[in-house]
Amino acid sequence: MKSPIHIENPDVILIGSGIMSATLGSMLKELNPELRIQLYEMTEEFGKEASNGWHNAGTGHAGICELSYTPDRGPDGEVEVSKAIEIFHQFEHSKQFWGHAARTGMIENLEDFINPVPHLSFVYGQEQVDFLRSRFENLKKHHFFEEMTYTEDRETIREWAPLLLQGRDDTPIAVTKMDRGTDINYGALSAKLITWLGNQEGCGYATSHRITDITKTGELWTVAVKDLKTKKTFTNTAKFIFIGAGGGSLPLLQKSGIKESKGFGGFPIGGQWLISKKPEIVEQHMAKVYGMSPGAAPTMAVPHLDTRIIDGKKAILFGPYAAWTTKFLHVEGKFTDLPRSIRTDNIASLIKVGIHNIPLVRYLMQQGTQSMSTRMKELRAFFPDADEADWKLIDAGIRVQAIKKEDGDAGIVHFGTEVLTSEDRSISALLGASPGASVSANIILEVIKRCFSDTLKTEEGHNRMKAMIPSYDEDLREPELAARQRELSEHAFKSLNCI
Repeated sequence: MKSPIHIENPDVILIGSGIMSATLGSMLKELNPELRIQLYEMTEEFGKEASNGWHNAGTGHAGICELSYTPDRGPDGEVEVSKAIEIFHQFEHSKQFWGHAARTGMIENLEDFINPVPHLSFVYGQEQVDFLRSRFENLKKHHFFEEMTYTEDRETIREWAPLLLQGRDDTPIAVTKMDRGTDINYGALSAKLITWLGNQEGCGYATSHRITDITKTGELWTVAVKDLKTKKTFTNTAKFIFIGAGGGSLPLLQKSGIKESKGFGGFPIGGQWLISKKPEIVEQHMAKVYGMSPGAAPTMAVPHLDTRIIDGKKAILFGPYAAWTTKFLHVEGKFTDLPRSIRTDNIASLIKVGIHNIPLVRYLMQQGTQSMSTRMKELRAFFPDADEADWKLIDAGIRVQAIKKEDGDAGIVHFGTEVLTSEDRSISALLGASPGASVSANIILEVIKRCFSDTLKTEEGHNRMKAMIPSYDEDLREPELAARQRELSEHAFKSLNCI
């Protein structure tokens, strides 16, 4: 990594080096090459917090296998699948942008960040089997999921994912499968995009630099920046600021003082994985296998048994196990983060979350204190023959769920991604969690539509965005359009067979 480059008084300042800032910076530079952009990151490397390969599931979330996107049944008793279709559509924007980046040389060595891994949904017990069958039948009606297959046959399941059958009793089981799933290292992708951005004229980045304050004077934002190596503090100004600092976004948003931030709070949820790198196990499993959410578990804690490919090496992760924490960041967080985020405008929401989500709080505390034998018991619901000696516990990062007022009711834990933008569209911040990284291009596209709409309205701007995301102003839920866009994307990723 080259030495920090400081662009004084740029047009745009990006805070954080995760997938959101990386995507926004590279998209904006492609959209308008004249823009001057500066990025600040407080850790020594890019994408070390939520985007880090070990701090998230690494799933290319497309609604294919994640049962949490289809939790409800409609009036007819059939599983409602509209959310899964929406997520699939949004993920297509990401794949199109990554394909553009690959074709144009913005990123190279694609296998560093994306690899084909089949996506499976796995259930056991007759009630869950009935649910999965209904989900499959309704998803299969849509062209997005026409390649999905379903089986209750144990020999077929053994072919797809042998570990699921080892030591299995005769409880009814079922699995759906789509081969076009992906395993993604979002931290590696972030680093590639930011490195490209930093090599463009008028752009720079600086690691080990923390933003300590954000204020506005007139039409310009001023950020106070602390160099964590020299301990010196300086300021920089910009017309537009994007806060993509993961769990660190809320405190910075509060410092900005914009009225849109009032009433927002943060509910941090920690996580852990069980990991195995034993070759005899790893080589038997090539899939991401998602199950049903247990009881009060938050969306991000839906259990899954995943093949991960990080730095060219395969491993298997199981989890995540959620845990109670008051830190907002894994690497740079402090246990005082939650208390220090409390304000007069959000304290009511935070209290109400505590009162009305007691089962969730109890679940998080129980998860954080459970023994290894208890964790292994949960793993054995997926892999009955799992041996404790083959697995170890690692951290899975921290997600800060946004707490906001909604429909006049305060204290709702908002599972998902929230983009907050000031009325004058001069500052935007990302709050929330899954499936943010997977649908980063779609989320950032919305930021650009809100805050850089004038550029998109020009013929040149429109054409540049169409080059990056060909379907950005079209609906891929139309089968013929989806087929054409898939053909455009396949060239860049053909060797990996994952688009």
